[in-house]
Amino acid sequence: MTATSTGQGAAPQMTFTVPPLPYAFDALEPYIDAKTMEIHHDKHHGAYVTNLNKALEGHADLQKLSVEELLAQINKVPDAIRAAVRNNGGGHMNHSMFWKIMKKGGGGEPGGELGKAISAAFGSFADFKTKINDAGVKRFGSGWAWLLFRDGKLVIESTANQDNPIMDGGKAFFGVDVWEHAYYLKYQNRRPEYLEAWWNTINWAQVEENFAHAKK
Repeated sequence: MTATSTGQGAAPQMTFTVPPLPYAFDALEPYIDAKTMEIHHDKHHGAYVTNLNKALEGHADLQKLSVEELLAQINKVPDAIRAAVRNNGGGHMNHSMFWKIMKKGGGGEPGGELGKAISAAFGSFADFKTKINDAGVKRFGSGWAWLLFRDGKLVIESTANQDNPIMDGGKAFFGVDVWEHAYYLKYQNRRPEYLEAWWNTINWAQVEENFAHAKK
C-alpha cells in the first residue's frame, strides 16, 4: 500500500498496491507449491487491490484512509460500495499479513512473550495448534482462522470469506487462509493436510512482531 499525492495542495490519497512477496514463489516448497503461490499472490491478491481501488473511486474521504481504518469503520462505508470494500479491502489486508508470516525454513514454536502468552491462553503450543487447525477445518466454505486480541484477551476465531476481526473490534495478528485457492492445486479437498503442512512455513519472528504491535 502506498500513498500518492493527487495534486498541488490536495490531501494525500491512498492508492492500494500489492506488496511484493518477500521470498521466491517456490520458497515454501514442499509445503506450498510455487504455482499456488504465484496465482494466489499475483492473481487473487492483485484482483482484490484492483477492485478495492475501483470501489473507492470518487470517494475522496475514504481514499485518505488506510485499509485498517477502512475496515475498522466498515459500517460507515456507503451502502453502494460497502460489500466491495469489505470483500476486497479484507482480501488485501488479510493477504498482506499472510505473506509476511511465512518464510523459507520456517516452523517450530514461538518463544519469548508470544510463546508464554499462547501457553497461558491455550494450555500449550500443541493445544493452540490443534485449536487453530480445528477452526480452519470447521470453517464452512471459504474463510480464515485467526489468533487475535479481543477485549484484551487472546482468542481463536474464524471468519467467512475475506472478513477480518478488525471489522468488529478484534485485533488479529496471525491467521491462516482456508480458501480453496490457497491449497487446492496441491491438496485438493484435503484441507486438514494443508493446515498441518502450513505450520512448517511459519515466520515466528514476524508473528512475534505482530503480537507486540497488536497488544499495545
